[in-house]
Amino acid sequence: MTMPASQKRQLRVLSLSVVGMFVFAVFLMPPLYDAFCELTGLNGKTNNTAAAATSEVDLERTITVEFLTSVDAGLPWQFTGERNAIEVHPGQINTVNFAVVNNAGQAIIGRAIPSVSPAQGASHLKKTECFCFREQTLQAGQTLDMPVVFYIDPDLPKSIKTITLAYRFYRHQEPKI
Repeated sequence: MTMPASQKRQLRVLSLSVVGMFVFAVFLMPPLYDAFCELTGLNGKTNNTAAAATSEVDLERTITVEFLTSVDAGLPWQFTGERNAIEVHPGQINTVNFAVVNNAGQAIIGRAIPSVSPAQGASHLKKTECFCFREQTLQAGQTLDMPVVFYIDPDLPKSIKTITLAYRFYRHQEPKI
């Protein structure tokens, strides 16, 4: 039984559409999404480079900074922060320590991806030092203590009283040669 020419043409068009949607979703959408988030400050993406410290401290305001930690299901690490939250003054330099433990029997490379909420706070949270700036290599059973040094930009809108900084560690794939 042969297919009529119109059905063959329709099958080709549908097949090409599926391939086109796959290529768009996998290869084109992630860089477009990242560029959009960087331009607009949406999705709580933070800058992955160190900020310069400020000397202006606003002692009249206090902001609560909350910390959340998590690890991707495929990564056998434990990841915790020394505190769940701290009270800070905008412009004040703060240090919070985090610890990560590799529970695997082999060395693994991981990368922490930060996010901030509310999204309007992302551009006002300035990190001068962060483990999220680069991947972390942990040997089997190794524990690593990692500081985050940050300040809240004094230009943070007055309506924002709490900022949540969340880190999620993912397995970093080594490039295949």
